Amino acid sequence: MSRPFLTIIIPAFNEARRLPHSLTTIATFLRGQSFTTEILVVENRSTDETSAVVREFAETVTVSDPFTLELLHSAPGKGAAVKTGMLVGKGDYLFICDADLSMPIEEVAKFLPPQQEPDGYDVAIASREIAGAVRYNEPFYRHLMGRVFNYVVRKLIIPGIEDTQCGFKMFTREAASQVFPHQTIDGWGFDPEILYISHIRDLRLVEVPINWYYMAESRINPLVDTFKMCREVLRIRRNGLRGIYEQVPRTME
Repeated sequence: MSRPFLTIIIPAFNEARRLPHSLTTIATFLRGQSFTTEILVVENRSTDETSAVVREFAETVTVSDPFTLELLHSAPGKGAAVKTGMLVGKGDYLFICDADLSMPIEEVAKFLPPQQEPDGYDVAIASREIAGAVRYNEPFYRHLMGRVFNYVVRKLIIPGIEDTQCGFKMFTREAASQVFPHQTIDGWGFDPEILYISHIRDLRLVEVPINWYYMAESRINPLVDTFKMCREVLRIRRNGLRGIYEQVPRTME
């Protein structure tokens, strides 16, 4: 395959149970599209059969399919997995996609031309908060904790973004090259960090309203991980004040 139009990056930690259905759903969708895609599943120190499941599914991909599938490995942490995929991906557009498909894969069309003008954005993030978005089955306490965290993010580092934590985000190739070499956080707090880097680099960012379904097997521990992410927001703010994101990262030296 020549350079693909789209790269789909799926961070995967202990996703052996969910990946067969998700990969089948993604493959079915892509077989109906006119563009080419590479799927990068980035396993990050799983203790189950995640890698074996991806290898087995890759054997079903044929040369006639408009997509390829590759298994990558990264250091622990969702942020580390996303960064690995973004630095390897070859697509004109690079899309972060949660393995649970809490956003139906068909919604990816909302992030691409013609629904989004080619010159209309550098970074497009899925939003569960803006007009037109719909949440399904989310417990009230999860929604409340998310809003509290978003308030902290907006006050301390990124004004004006209603939903930083939704796990579906699109970057143009140029934007990805400006953002991900500077990423320092490997854990859940990587989301506000990459958006903060995008913000200080004056990249054009849009929020895209989506349909989103709460998945009961979410990997996030609402209390523990929210505390960790708030601590990482303070780290991002401190890094920004120290000019860390303005320095040339090691991956670019």
